[in-house]
Amino acid sequence: MIDTMLQTILLVAMILISVALTAVILLQRSEGGALGMGGGPSGFMTARGAGNLLTRATSILAVLFFVCAISLTIAGNFARGSRSVIDADAVGALAVGSEQETAPAEQAAPTPTAPVAPSLDDLEASLPAASAPAPAPAPAQ
Repeated sequence: MIDTMLQTILLVAMILISVALTAVILLQRSEGGALGMGGGPSGFMTARGAGNLLTRATSILAVLFFVCAISLTIAGNFARGSRSVIDADAVGALAVGSEQETAPAEQAAPTPTAPVAPSLDDLEASLPAASAPAPAPAPAQ
């Protein structure tokens, strides 16, 4: 229960960090201007001061993002514990069960034989037996 709560908290933090990181990256001044803030020296912050602040905020948010991602991976592995992905007892039971199931089936299965071409006797036997010859057609009048 604590593991799922920790994972939920880390996931929410990661989403918030991702949104903040996206906003900070979009606010930075690019060569084309884009959404970047900046302006003349008489504004709230100079272009150089805003650039330093946004660069520092981007690097801090990026480090937080990676720390959160690694923490989320570690918290996810706590739930698994130290057991193996492949449980040896279950694999052994499946192997024993499959040997018991396949052994009788192999004994009951007939061995395949090579196909044999039908003979003339087989063909004659498959035709319906003729009881009497067909009557001759009546002459037309």
